[in-house]
Amino acid sequence: MSLAELIAEADERSLAASGLACLDRCLPLLIDETDVLRPLWAGIAAGEDGWAERLAAARAVLDDTPDTDEAAAPVRKMIGAAPSEWAVGPLAEWATACSALAIELHQELDPSGGTQGPLVAGEQRRQIQILEVLSATPGGAGLRRALDLSTEGQRVLRAALSRRARAAQGAS
Repeated sequence: MSLAELIAEADERSLAASGLACLDRCLPLLIDETDVLRPLWAGIAAGEDGWAERLAAARAVLDDTPDTDEAAAPVRKMIGAAPSEWAVGPLAEWATACSALAIELHQELDPSGGTQGPLVAGEQRRQIQILEVLSATPGGAGLRRALDLSTEGQRVLRAALSRRARAAQGAS
């Protein structure tokens, strides 16, 4: 199935996790401390209970971080657009927007400069894997695997940011 089809068929839990995973993978553009979203991950298993409160807490932490890079603005947009309402419609809209934004950010950082470079292909693959895992594995095991895939994506993005910083230093 395509990414769009997987999002269209996902339930609230999978949509929240999908959007959160995209945000989580892009978080290194905004902040070095990436554990700020862990309470949201933990709360997804509980569903709507506490989602709005955990989301507000994560937003507050991220709002207090200084802007260090223009690439951080889209990441702020992702958390700002997260719906407090635990419902398929708003969560699907958010997951779709986060998916597109994460792919766009990876395109900007991809060393090949193309739309299907290795960084972009890896991000698309992780998004699909996360939705497939969540639809096939109910409960905490699926969420744990989704978090593991997202953490892997964070490491890849950090490496890309590091390469970009070294290249910028070399050009100076």
